[in-house]
Amino acid sequence: MSERRTGVTRETKETTVRVGLNLDGSGRVSAEVGVGFFEHMLELLARFALFDLEVTARGDLNVDAHHTVEDVGITLGQAFAQALGAKEGIRRFGHAVVPMDEALALAAVDISGRGHLSFSGKLPASRVGDFDTELVPEFFRAFAVNAGLTLHLRVFSGRNTHHIIEALFKACGRALGDAATRDPRVQGVPSTKGKL
Repeated sequence: MSERRTGVTRETKETTVRVGLNLDGSGRVSAEVGVGFFEHMLELLARFALFDLEVTARGDLNVDAHHTVEDVGITLGQAFAQALGAKEGIRRFGHAVVPMDEALALAAVDISGRGHLSFSGKLPASRVGDFDTELVPEFFRAFAVNAGLTLHLRVFSGRNTHHIIEALFKACGRALGDAATRDPRVQGVPSTKGKL
């Protein structure tokens, strides 16, 4: 059985991002991107997906975190797509509903080959510490489009923005882990079209 691991580097005038990803890991994470709250969210996503993840990024944080967060999403999405390879034998779909105290969030994933994000819900505060919360959907959109997956995220309830975002990242991790899992009963690509 082939290893599902890869490394991807993205360099622009605004950022340099390096991602190492192993889909068949145990949830070991190292994230150094210069945005503490975002590093914590990346750790949660990989930990609950049971992916091994290494991310380093240098970006124009003197401007703001937008380019860094978006480019990490792009690079992580590309790494995910590469690590999946031909997508043979995977479950393809995954979903999770995750509570975090008063917050409740859902993530549903289809590794469809069609990049799309549907995000529904309110983030009550515009910032968590130094993190701009409008970057949450930006990250997930960049990731979904570059990973070639359909991602639905829903916030059902919550008052504390930190809790809501944490529930979203945990739910996404669980859903991604399930969708990318190999199932010995699945022969070839899980599609009646024969291709994803």
